[in-house]
Amino acid sequence: MTVGFIGGKFLPLHLGHVYSITKAACMVDELFVILSHSEKRDRSLCDNSKVDYISAQVRLRWLSQLTKDMENVHVLSIKDEAENEEEYDWAQGGMAIRNTIGKPIDIVFSSETAYTPIFKQIYPNSEHILLDETRRKIPISATRIRKEGPFIHWNYIPDVVKPYFVKKIVIVGTESCGKSTLTRYLAKLFNTTVVEEYGRMVCDELGGCDGLLLPEDFQRIAYGHKLLEHQAIQKANKVVFIDTEAMITQYYSKLYCNQEQKVLDEIGDLQDYDLWLLLEPDVKWVDDGLRVHGEQTIRENNHLELKRMLDRKGILYQEIKGNYYERLDRAIKLVNTLVS
Repeated sequence: MTVGFIGGKFLPLHLGHVYSITKAACMVDELFVILSHSEKRDRSLCDNSKVDYISAQVRLRWLSQLTKDMENVHVLSIKDEAENEEEYDWAQGGMAIRNTIGKPIDIVFSSETAYTPIFKQIYPNSEHILLDETRRKIPISATRIRKEGPFIHWNYIPDVVKPYFVKKIVIVGTESCGKSTLTRYLAKLFNTTVVEEYGRMVCDELGGCDGLLLPEDFQRIAYGHKLLEHQAIQKANKVVFIDTEAMITQYYSKLYCNQEQKVLDEIGDLQDYDLWLLLEPDVKWVDDGLRVHGEQTIRENNHLELKRMLDRKGILYQEIKGNYYERLDRAIKLVNTLVS
């Protein structure tokens, strides 16, 4: 039984890592993938970069997801206290790796020729095998991703990692202000997924909204919407567009049931969106059979109440107004700024 190991910070995990792990797994009977991490050191690597610090737990989850169907691969995590790359103690680290693996190591895999003399000292009885040393097979490195950003190198980001970097844009507003239209159009233009308004699905089931919705329906709407968000993020292309969220659900709970629900506030407090687009009610109100507040004065009052709710939560939002073309144009510019 041959035993090998391959280590790294995987900050972030990319397809070059995936290539090396899969090649190594085919060359030994048992492969150990070692996540080496130190919060201080890893934070210093992310300083002034385009990738924020990523916790060791998140990186461990990536590796676990990646290798879960690779029967001879084991993922392990080893922490050290080095404050930067120069302070890392290779000898101490090697001892920790050997102790954690707990069996003789036949092969040490890496992509760095410079590691050969170090590994000869630390693992004298192990062979050092280089995998894609010149980066010709997969021309990417974690250093480049941190320096230039994940979106520039999106094709080198594994599917298990992409959801972490997806930017979440939520579109909010009162009745018939163009939320659904703008959300769908943006998703088409950015070739990505969309989260439809779950409350509309519930109202369709009931045959309407006014006088039919119960307080518990809004909890169901908030939960169902979050599930749709999670599913859309898993398949998103850099950004995901979301039609309404828990704050809007709370707004409609007050509007239709005259009831503010603590659970909806709690869900709202857990939300983390990268961009909020608040639509003005300055387009024509359309009666689609579910809407009931068509008078312009009421629309404007409802809009002001929604703004007050967002302001009380300290939410920073961009206001979108004008005709449909002007709305789309401004939204595109805001999203491009966020992505770039």
